[in-house]
Amino acid sequence: MNTDKNIAIVGAGLVGSLLSIYLVKRGYKVTVFERRPNMREHVLDAGRSINLALSNRGIRALEAVGLADPMKKVAIPMNGRMIHNVSGGLTFQPYGKEGQFINSVSRSGLNMMLMDEAEKRGVHFFYEYRCEGVDFDNTAIKFQTYGSHMTRKFDLVIGADGAFSAVRSAMQADGVVTASEDVLEHSYKELRIPPAENGSFMIAKNSLHIWPRESFMLIALPNPDATFTCTLFLPNEGENSFEKLKKKSDITTFFETHFPDTLSLMPTLLEDFRDNTTSSLVTIRSYPWIKNNVLLIGDAAHGVVPFYGQGMNAGFEDCFVLNQLLDEFEDNWDDVLPKFQELRKPDNDAIAQLALDNFIEMRDLVGDEDFLLRKKIESRLQDLFPNEWVPLYSMVTFREDMRYSEALLNGALQRKVMDKVMAKPDIKTTWEQLNFREIVDQFNTLKAN
Repeated sequence: MNTDKNIAIVGAGLVGSLLSIYLVKRGYKVTVFERRPNMREHVLDAGRSINLALSNRGIRALEAVGLADPMKKVAIPMNGRMIHNVSGGLTFQPYGKEGQFINSVSRSGLNMMLMDEAEKRGVHFFYEYRCEGVDFDNTAIKFQTYGSHMTRKFDLVIGADGAFSAVRSAMQADGVVTASEDVLEHSYKELRIPPAENGSFMIAKNSLHIWPRESFMLIALPNPDATFTCTLFLPNEGENSFEKLKKKSDITTFFETHFPDTLSLMPTLLEDFRDNTTSSLVTIRSYPWIKNNVLLIGDAAHGVVPFYGQGMNAGFEDCFVLNQLLDEFEDNWDDVLPKFQELRKPDNDAIAQLALDNFIEMRDLVGDEDFLLRKKIESRLQDLFPNEWVPLYSMVTFREDMRYSEALLNGALQRKVMDKVMAKPDIKTTWEQLNFREIVDQFNTLKAN
């Protein structure tokens, strides 16, 4: 195999760091350049982490480099959603079958673990190197660092520098890539629930907590230190929006009205609201992802909003699939690069759409009676016919052997069948008498056609 290439990765985030491990394991010389300071030595901006939900696709990618078990030691399993209504009532919605769960992990903690492992294996990291441009003909990167400018030449350059990628911008400027940045009308702000005085969790530990309020919502994910990382998703403008929450009194009134049960849980609410950045939510779609010997990967190629918990998992799956292709084509990058984008483009378009759809589900539907009945019927279908009816969430989250694009298609067909089921007269009182075999047969017929 031809593994004597000198490869540069732009971006030392989750995907760039994991990819560097895959490549150095194959025998490549790998150098990673990051525009920010080393997070292991500097405290970076607060309020921008959004705890991550690591599921089967991401775990599979970590297992391939021997890092799944160390990750699991610092992760907290979440078995389902805990829904909080305005009056403080709770409803638990399991994510899948018994024993299935997703993992709450710290973005920075996982990132630092990946960096440490990469360095142990021989990857070189350079921090505070800002990519200013790319020479595609010579596979060279132009950097600014500490006030000076330099150009470094490589055999291959991979842009893993996130949703606002400098490498992708260089491709766009060169006329190679067509890209769109669709900014959601909502933004997010990170808040915090501390531990109880005795050091225990203030609310249920093994759940992803959601306070759905139709056009906006609050979520909370657990941390190993018994804190919860909370994220408020709110419109930028309008009656209930960030533009209306400028004064302390407005913030307090807003939470008293919409999230009254959280006030006793968040003693530093006003300080966190003031100090933590309000950040935008953007979907990135781009194509193609290659120009000569330069490749885009992860959010640099396909940034998604966080509402399916699949952004990191999709990026990690990119690394896993790229490594599989290197095996298949014996490290012939001329064959690997076009095949990689051909395979991954439809899947990452699919998860982008699924993430946008799930935002509506999380903020609007999880407390809706018809929605809950639909989920109950689908759960019964899965119990009765586990090999024929797998709910969409389970396909995306727990079926790492199924492509996102296939899950999106199957989900659309299931929705078509379930719309007819839910339209039946008196469905709320007669659903247990449904012909469940017939429902599954309708779905299988649509799939076959």
